[in-house]
Amino acid sequence: MSNAIFKVPVAVNEPVLSYAPNSPERKNVKEALKDLKSKQVDIPMFIGGKKVFTDHKKEIHPPHELNHTLGRYSQGDASHVKLAIDAALKAKRQWEDMPWQDRAAIFLKAADLLAGPYRAKMNAATMLGQSKNIYQSEIDAVCEMADFFRFNVQYMTEMYAQQPESVKGIWNKLEYRPLEGFIFALTPFNFTSIAGNLCGAPAMLGNTVVWKPAETQIYSAAVIMEIYEEAGLPPGVINLIYVDGPTAGEIIFNHPDFAGIHFTGSTGVFQRIWKTIGENISKYKTYPRLVGETGGKDFVIAHPSADAKEVAVALSRGAFEFQGQKCSAASRAYIPASLWDQVSAYLKSDLADFKMGSPEDFRNFINAVIDEKAFDKITSFIASAKNDPNVEMVAGGAYDKSKGFFIEPTVLRVTSPQYVTMCEELFGPVLTIFVYEDSQYEETLDLVDQTGPYALTGAIFSKDRYALKVGMDKLRNAAGNFYINDKPTGAVVGQQPFGGGRASGTNDKAGSILNLFRWVSARTVKENFVPPMDYRYPFLLEE
Repeated sequence: MSNAIFKVPVAVNEPVLSYAPNSPERKNVKEALKDLKSKQVDIPMFIGGKKVFTDHKKEIHPPHELNHTLGRYSQGDASHVKLAIDAALKAKRQWEDMPWQDRAAIFLKAADLLAGPYRAKMNAATMLGQSKNIYQSEIDAVCEMADFFRFNVQYMTEMYAQQPESVKGIWNKLEYRPLEGFIFALTPFNFTSIAGNLCGAPAMLGNTVVWKPAETQIYSAAVIMEIYEEAGLPPGVINLIYVDGPTAGEIIFNHPDFAGIHFTGSTGVFQRIWKTIGENISKYKTYPRLVGETGGKDFVIAHPSADAKEVAVALSRGAFEFQGQKCSAASRAYIPASLWDQVSAYLKSDLADFKMGSPEDFRNFINAVIDEKAFDKITSFIASAKNDPNVEMVAGGAYDKSKGFFIEPTVLRVTSPQYVTMCEELFGPVLTIFVYEDSQYEETLDLVDQTGPYALTGAIFSKDRYALKVGMDKLRNAAGNFYINDKPTGAVVGQQPFGGGRASGTNDKAGSILNLFRWVSARTVKENFVPPMDYRYPFLLEE
């Protein structure tokens, strides 16, 4: 075994390619889209390094093209959850004993595979399976995921290097052990990169993982596993299963070796999981780590000194990119009366210019929402708003699911800051705006802070530094990611570690060293080079 102290490559954010007409990357992803649509894949589960197929197949359709079948996946049951846990526990000792630099090499290779030969395929799978346009897919499924892998390697080495002081005759060490048991990664549909990171970060630190993705992300999840395997990830380290949530939870949260959950999803689901784990706490060998990024009702507030055009662009991008299906999407805004006419005009102009349709047509800014359940929920709120005399339909409001789950970007203006769409998370292309009197800026800041239980992201626009200072102070706990004169979306690994508090999660900051600390259990080791030979201390001697 080498005795060198290795220095890992310096992590640098993966450049976002342009996909401009006639660019090579545009040609490559067009070919990948064509290739994936030309065949129907049979997607297995991955348990203990083996591909596991079942007789229960479920079809996968693009949310924007329901009459096309991309393939089928094998749905599992309780037996597959047990197999995945057994595989994770079987692989655990050998994996955690692997030198850290070898674990690092696997994820560094995965990053280069993703950004290189798999770039087009991963983008195409995300575009088709999750209805993301090429830019939204590129920043997520390629750049952010590669950033997670590379920066986490760098953070891992920085963490391991943090060691205690030693005094004469003693050597103190801090060992960062993986957790005792297996990790459950429960991942969402909306970011392919989050799916890769929620299972990958604990694994990098020597843990083994049972990974259950959202049903609507399975198509791209299978490509992530393909990359992991090509990068050299040993069998059983990450086990990918497709089962329903209650089935997985019943087995996992009652298992004595359950050691932690890495979660992104709804607040309600995470709170139920937390309650279940609390009720089962006496069953576990160790206290499980609970890491969750959950819901949000993210805000933009403009001061009267703000630039109306800047505010409008932040809203059109921040509220409607990826159909508002980002945890960080702007879904409520507070605009001063003196700016409203200008902001409204600019915003309506942007929305009128948006094109909506399949992500395969690169001219489309807006694509479909993820599935029928989401479509029905979002449109029910739009329908109610249309019939409410206290709500003005500023823009949008149309929807259609005959060919795909399409909802027009919709802007509502309400007279009450407590209207339901100002408070409840919709997770779709609906922005609700409350216009306040210019003299009520500070009171409106209090309103922003006190509306709803969430605290994920938020933004403030102002050219007045005093006003910014007041906003920063009053909104100190209203958002884990806070933006000044910028939209509340688009956090970059290594630049803006992501996570929120209150009902928005445990704020363990994915994309930072803080998250990695959650997946280790430190052991302090003190070695005494010259142990004492007499129990008596000097104070015991006579005068």
